Amino acid sequence: MKNTKYIKILTIVTIFSLFGVSLQAAAPYKKAGTSASAFMKLGTGAPEAQALGNAYTALSSGSQALFWNPAGIATSTTREVQVSHMQWYEGVGDSALGYIQPIGRTILGVSLRYMRLDGSKLDARDEGGWRQEITGDAIKDFVGTISLARTFFGVLDIGGTAKYINEDNVGTKNINPAFDVGGRLRIAHNKFIIGVMGQNLGDKEEVPSALRGGVAINTKYFTLAGELVDYVDDKVRYGVGLAIHIPEDVVQVASFDIRVGYYNRENTGWAEDGDIAEKIGLETTSKITLGFGFYSSEVLGYGLGLDYAMMPSGVLGTAHQLAVRLQF
Repeated sequence: MKNTKYIKILTIVTIFSLFGVSLQAAAPYKKAGTSASAFMKLGTGAPEAQALGNAYTALSSGSQALFWNPAGIATSTTREVQVSHMQWYEGVGDSALGYIQPIGRTILGVSLRYMRLDGSKLDARDEGGWRQEITGDAIKDFVGTISLARTFFGVLDIGGTAKYINEDNVGTKNINPAFDVGGRLRIAHNKFIIGVMGQNLGDKEEVPSALRGGVAINTKYFTLAGELVDYVDDKVRYGVGLAIHIPEDVVQVASFDIRVGYYNRENTGWAEDGDIAEKIGLETTSKITLGFGFYSSEVLGYGLGLDYAMMPSGVLGTAHQLAVRLQF
């Protein structure tokens, strides 16, 4: 009875917190572009989140939670390793490695991330407009993290992440710490989940700090999620996502997810002819995201998962991210 009382109180507080954030959604933002390390917003390491329109704070789980909401690793019961790569615009590559290790009731996670751009692909010019040749990587952004998480009362997941951020853009270097603190409340055997977190907490001029809140409804055959995010240098954004599940017991081989999302980012013009977004009829929008997931619990005695996300972005092109994870 006592635990039930705590859960009710937490649920009420969470709902009112999300309501307070939503009231700000229509407010104008005055600090656009005032925070450095903007690459921390990209969602590298979490293609499931990107495919679902960034509505992932409540759903975060496994190794992808290391890059989104650390509370999501609290329910992990096995070791897990994940490698991912995102091919972003104009030749920018963003790769990540994550690892989860249960230690009794506490879950430990670590991650590494490296974002790079070959200097030969950058049109760099001096003050007089003359093109400058850059050898090696022009962009060398590195992030290392360590996370801890634990479940309380069987339904409340709490997690935290410490981050080391080393940003090096064409020789301009900045090193900053940041922190994530998140929680998830799982109700009715995970059929309804509430998630909240503070992301990239630190110097607001150096890292894009954010408050996130989301909810998710889970059934055997579909998941519906919604989220609000308030970055310090942007207006409040929202995302919604839908995943259609084909359970493993249906096909007897693996479980499959088909995902679609909507995130109210700004549109960035028309996709060029020949771009995949133009081929599938998404040439005019940068708000729709697509993806799929695959998971098998028995591949040579291991659990194997694969997740893919596609993010059309108008004239900028289409970004793709792929992640492979192994449970052992």
